[in-house]
Amino acid sequence: MRTDQLLSRLEPVFARLDREPERPAHLQTPQMSRHRVVLLCATLAFYLAIVVAVLTTSWLVRLDWQIMFFRPYEQWPQIHAFLDYLVVLGQRGPTAVMVAAWLGWRSWRQHTLRPLIALGVALLLLNITVGSVKLGLGRLGPHYATQIGSAELFAGGDIFPSGHTANAVVTWGILAYLASTTVTRRVLSILSGVLSLSVGATTVYLGTHWVSDVLLGWTAGLLIMLALPWFEPLIARSEAYVFELRERWRRRLEDGRVSEPVAAALTPLLSAGGKWQPRRAGAAEGAPVAAQTAAGHSPALRPAAHAHPVSRPHLIRSERTPVTPAGSRRPAHTERAAARSARPATGG
Repeated sequence: MRTDQLLSRLEPVFARLDREPERPAHLQTPQMSRHRVVLLCATLAFYLAIVVAVLTTSWLVRLDWQIMFFRPYEQWPQIHAFLDYLVVLGQRGPTAVMVAAWLGWRSWRQHTLRPLIALGVALLLLNITVGSVKLGLGRLGPHYATQIGSAELFAGGDIFPSGHTANAVVTWGILAYLASTTVTRRVLSILSGVLSLSVGATTVYLGTHWVSDVLLGWTAGLLIMLALPWFEPLIARSEAYVFELRERWRRRLEDGRVSEPVAAALTPLLSAGGKWQPRRAGAAEGAPVAAQTAAGHSPALRPAAHAHPVSRPHLIRSERTPVTPAGSRRPAHTERAAARSARPATGG
């Protein structure tokens, strides 16, 4: 596929995104207010308190073991099948696809890339913060515990904090963060909080996480959502960069298609059997490469045979040089056959 054809197919998308974002005038981008800073500091203190409680094998670790021995999945087996489906709402893959599809439609409708970029930034922060703590503490889950009463830290595990719970807070909380009205934002905040707590409680019921894992996962996700306004300038710059990159390639294609070094490097990769050839302004559509070279085009637009003599692009039949060039002194095939038949036979 030619590069200009690919960009031409994306033009309707960018043409819609070029319009002014359709957002209510009374709803501003979330700011890092004093109230939010206080909540962030309190949540961070609670986060550190949970980590210290687990590191010191305090009452929280004893509570973990008591609930593990209680075995909720044996106490209420009738809800096991339902909770197996509910816990999927905390898995990163399915939830990210569902939320990205919704935010993609929001981006198309509101003519802005902010929803999708905000989701990407939130998931990136989630992977960095939660993943580093998981690998650093290395806690084992209830099904793999080796010593009763131990915190099971630094044993090669990866369940502290709970990734399901943190992911539920972030992926469903981003919908409330990007809500179009204040009422919708409050309602979605409550629903995402209930959903994330339900997912965390389900992991405890199934025996895949300790209670402290769920508490720390919920706190880790809440920290990301509270700190997200600090990354709004990065989100805005990323959106501007996407449009700037699009305009830059558009100007290159309109002025000189692409620069000659880039064209020479991309020709072996994009030719696809001679179906794509870089064209300069004024060149005939679909003209063979040989004809353009004969017309005086720059040799930099030819396939880079001097750089890679073995991997020359394969030309289609219409672009190949004829086997018998015009003006050759060699007689035609029929004349050679007649001369061969008139030649006298020699004895052996």
